[in-house]
Amino acid sequence: MRIAIVIERFLPSGGGVEQAAWNVVRGLLAAGDTVHVIARVAAQPRGLLPADRLHIHRIHVPTTWQPRRVVLFSRRADEIVRTLGPKLDVVHGFTRVRRQSVHRAGGGSHADFMLRTYGSRGARWRALSPRHRVLLDAERALYADDRLIVQCVSEGVRDELVARFALEPARLRVIHNGVDCLRFHPTAHRRAARTLRESLTKGAGPIWLLAGSGARRKGLGTALEALAACRDAGAELWVAGRDDPAPWRRRARELGLDARVRFLGARSDMPIVYTAADGLLLPTRYDAFSNACLEAAASGLPVVSSRANGAMELLAPAGRVVEDAEDVAGFAEALEALRDPSTRRSLGESARKIAEQNDWGTHVARLRAMYRSVLDERQSADATTGARP
Repeated sequence: MRIAIVIERFLPSGGGVEQAAWNVVRGLLAAGDTVHVIARVAAQPRGLLPADRLHIHRIHVPTTWQPRRVVLFSRRADEIVRTLGPKLDVVHGFTRVRRQSVHRAGGGSHADFMLRTYGSRGARWRALSPRHRVLLDAERALYADDRLIVQCVSEGVRDELVARFALEPARLRVIHNGVDCLRFHPTAHRRAARTLRESLTKGAGPIWLLAGSGARRKGLGTALEALAACRDAGAELWVAGRDDPAPWRRRARELGLDARVRFLGARSDMPIVYTAADGLLLPTRYDAFSNACLEAAASGLPVVSSRANGAMELLAPAGRVVEDAEDVAGFAEALEALRDPSTRRSLGESARKIAEQNDWGTHVARLRAMYRSVLDERQSADATTGARP
């Protein structure tokens, strides 16, 4: 097939959407497809990839003001898609641009993201800002296209899009995110993980990891309070992310957790960090699908997270799901329930099996099946209307 992937930043590193697009393109090329990447910033994959079937179209737009950047990128991506039209079977958008066959709703609804993150009053206030207004307007315009197929990264995203935009359920396809099961592996980094653990703690209790930036939304406050309330006094918390740790250190000090919390900052060695930990703790207020949870699962860790995390649709059998993201007692109870190493080990083994069923190869195979169905539906509609293919 001939696929266009539209994304602002096509890079092997970065956030979840960048990593997803990078792995999808690699998988499509390996399957024999021709791929056009339309991006503002793009790296050229190296190695054994067939360069003759990968075409990168870079878009140059001003980057000094996000609302203008978003609008101009969408407009120019649309121009490229129209130009490439006869050479494309499917246009898969990883961002909110005008012309797509399939849209990846990787972050869920922006309106729901704001509501869950800031509350109703905060969401209304922030909706007045140019940045959020542009994103909300783009979202409404995108879902107004009744020909669009939406790839939802979780059933929760599907349900919220149906409720908010009255979309036909048949237009929504749930395909969960994928994970690199070789990079994230229970035994691949044991020596380095042991060294890291010994450098950060002398305790014998379990180490819980909270991974991801945006500490307020990820529920760091709840995690700290749950650690303080937990009857397992030897449990520790490691926090990996780009956030300023100063206010969280103060909160940890207030809770008497100085010696039990480590702020690791942004890390480039997350496979080692996962292996050094004993479990993932993520009381997130909103995550369409937390990649950190699937990475932790591939690393053999049990996962404790909230119902607001789409990843727990897969990982509930391999950890604990707390209904309310701010239920401190509920998270403390979950930590206590996983105090026993054999319990964590058993759940971690289940987590790894789930991750193996959701690696990037499987993810790309599911995408290709969706692309084929999109093509078949289009050809059937063309035949019915007498349109030329």
